[in-house]
Amino acid sequence: MNPPDYEYLRKLLKDHSGLDLSADKQYLIESRLLPLSRKCGVSGIGELVQKMRGGSSLIIAQVVEAMTTNETFFFRDRVPFEHFRDTIMPEMLKARAGRKSIRIWCAAGSTGQEPYSLAMSLKEMGAALAGWRVEIIATDLSTEVLEKSKSGIYSQFEVQRGLPIQLLVKYFKQNGELWQINPELRAMVQHRQLNLLHDFSQLGVFDILFCRNVLIYFDQDTKISIFGRLAKAMEGDGFLVLGAAETVVGLTDVFKPFPDRRGLYRPSGARAASPQAATSMPKIAAMAGR
Repeated sequence: MNPPDYEYLRKLLKDHSGLDLSADKQYLIESRLLPLSRKCGVSGIGELVQKMRGGSSLIIAQVVEAMTTNETFFFRDRVPFEHFRDTIMPEMLKARAGRKSIRIWCAAGSTGQEPYSLAMSLKEMGAALAGWRVEIIATDLSTEVLEKSKSGIYSQFEVQRGLPIQLLVKYFKQNGELWQINPELRAMVQHRQLNLLHDFSQLGVFDILFCRNVLIYFDQDTKISIFGRLAKAMEGDGFLVLGAAETVVGLTDVFKPFPDRRGLYRPSGARAASPQAATSMPKIAAMAGR
């Protein structure tokens, strides 16, 4: 790949997705875009770029999707889900006892392993959530990964990564070499295509926000901007969960670390929780704990 094509791709990806590639990441573009160029029937990345320069919005969209689709697996990194079970939900059950509703946003839902891991965690709480309504909104830039998430269908390899066998047996149905998560769990997750660079105020206000392993790819100014808008999308006593390599420390003061809980943060503002805040979207989420 020649230097002008690489610089063109770097700028395009930054403008469209926030992905900030350093000058030495040519190998990453080649590993992601060579398979795409074959799929598109062109001879290589140079010809792919030529079509993009010619204004092919379809090729541009496919390139952005190929470069921003990241690997994920069930209960990834384990610790955030322990925080969810042992710290976040117990606090939310007390704080939201008056309205009995909780809104959760997975801001990089990818192929669904994270939102479905949260759904399984909620179902495992059983009677503690009887009568509660819990919404899980999964968003991603890529429509392709959202479609896979909606289907809830995973390969043997995918379900073997991070998913305890007892949860596989309990919540999935096998069909040949594939496994599909059951309809009740799929109904607990709503899907929306969303670019974090754009306005997301239409999603409403959330109690819990998982935004893991996505901001790491953005430059500092973009991170600061997104953190500021995420804070506005959260209840004042809500929880933000970041990836293991991500932090707000040294970037912004709109969130503060939660003591002794790695990767867990709370908004710094003292905005009180509003009983009406959870009503800003249609009530189509499944009741948890039924």
